[in-house]
Amino acid sequence: MAAVPTSVARPALQTWTLVLASLGVFMTALDTLVVTTALPVLRTSLHGSLADLEWTVNAYNLCFACSLLTGAALGDRFGRRRMYCVGLAVFTTASAAAALSPTVGALIAARAVQGAGAALVMPLTLTLISEAFPAGKRGMAIGLWGGIAGLAVAAGPVVGGAVVQGLSWHWIFWLNVPIGLALIPLAARKLRESFGPHPRLDVRGLLLAGAGFFGLTWGLVRANTVGWGSVEVLGSLVAGAAVVGLFLWWERRAPTPMLPLAMFRRRGFAAANGASFFLYAGLFGALFLMAQFFQSAQGLTPLQAGLRLLAWTAAPMVVAPLAGRLADRYGNRPFVVLGLALQGAGLAWVAAIAKPGLGFAEMGIALAIAGIGTSLVFPTVANEVVASVDGEDVGMAAGTNSAMRELGGVLGVAVLASVFARPGAYASPTVFVAGFTSALWVGVGLTAVGVLVASAIPPRKRLAAPPSAPADRRPAALVPAVEPPSHRAEP
Repeated sequence: MAAVPTSVARPALQTWTLVLASLGVFMTALDTLVVTTALPVLRTSLHGSLADLEWTVNAYNLCFACSLLTGAALGDRFGRRRMYCVGLAVFTTASAAAALSPTVGALIAARAVQGAGAALVMPLTLTLISEAFPAGKRGMAIGLWGGIAGLAVAAGPVVGGAVVQGLSWHWIFWLNVPIGLALIPLAARKLRESFGPHPRLDVRGLLLAGAGFFGLTWGLVRANTVGWGSVEVLGSLVAGAAVVGLFLWWERRAPTPMLPLAMFRRRGFAAANGASFFLYAGLFGALFLMAQFFQSAQGLTPLQAGLRLLAWTAAPMVVAPLAGRLADRYGNRPFVVLGLALQGAGLAWVAAIAKPGLGFAEMGIALAIAGIGTSLVFPTVANEVVASVDGEDVGMAAGTNSAMRELGGVLGVAVLASVFARPGAYASPTVFVAGFTSALWVGVGLTAVGVLVASAIPPRKRLAAPPSAPADRRPAALVPAVEPPSHRAEP
């Protein structure tokens, strides 16, 4: 059989890579928020407490965050296509287990395994796209990828609300199963295998990171139940912080660190990751409470709550691809700074006007402003991270960015829920709104810190004409393009 010409094969590869990677990120991103509109139902059906509700979100996000860097390293070592398929299989199996959960404890455990599977899928989607597209087209591709992620964010609360109201909460997890079963054979056949620099796995770093962040999260979540001054909470927070410090100490000395701290010496990489951390702290923390506000304080159904959240979450479908494309021309910093500022402004507006009988017109405008801001950051922060590192480090950089994003979400949910918690919060709309408003102002503060961090992203560098350009009088179309060598790959 004759070989397919590269000029034909490459566009086909790019199309399949973008489609399959986007579907993978859609499925994993959908499940970060699909439970938000189901939280009141889960609280009643499984007799869960506020802490249990936090863990149905944070078990996923915490395992997701702590496994992301290992997921990226596994892809570099054993093959990105191969590990992408493995991640899809783990995620799909865990989704079925979540759907079959008889208790809140079983659901939390299944959500944790889901997070581990998603940790293999998510960073490899960005790495596969970066590998398939040249630098000049990468911003547009990442913008489309960000738009699909935005679609998942938008669809999550609506799908969760519709399914919970029309069927039962179990079906929000069953939906993943046919999608996963279809994606696995397509990815195995249509994606090109590629490898990174083959690092050895940093098992010690993985264990230290997991233990440290679990300790911090446990302390924040349990503070609502046993009090901030309890031995359990203080001990958990102190021990978690100490283990995180030990993790950072180890990463400076590990031969193949899971978190390459040297990357953070690059201003663009460090600032983009910091901006992503604080964006998601405000985003996830506010969404965790916003869906409950519509149902517990305003008496709406899960589907009605999900539809109202579209004012915030639908914007990435339109804005993210446009922002990614414009960032190729104007740089990433203006969009990241403006986006965080708009998200903070939208949340501040909601916090200022929230009350049980509030109509949706004014609140919808505030949520739309926050959504446009979130959409500007999604693709541009990812593009900045990828552009800040050498080609062989793209996989680890993508994993690091995803980990920082999810850890920000874990922190946001835990902190805002701690501020919100008070006796009778679910019994009285007035008490609920008091806690909700206080928590949102904390989310505004977290987002404002993100604006300051994002301002440190370097401006776009203008490419100067090379000194030897006048010597070569051939038309530009006849001058051969030289690209850096790609990673080792198999067709």
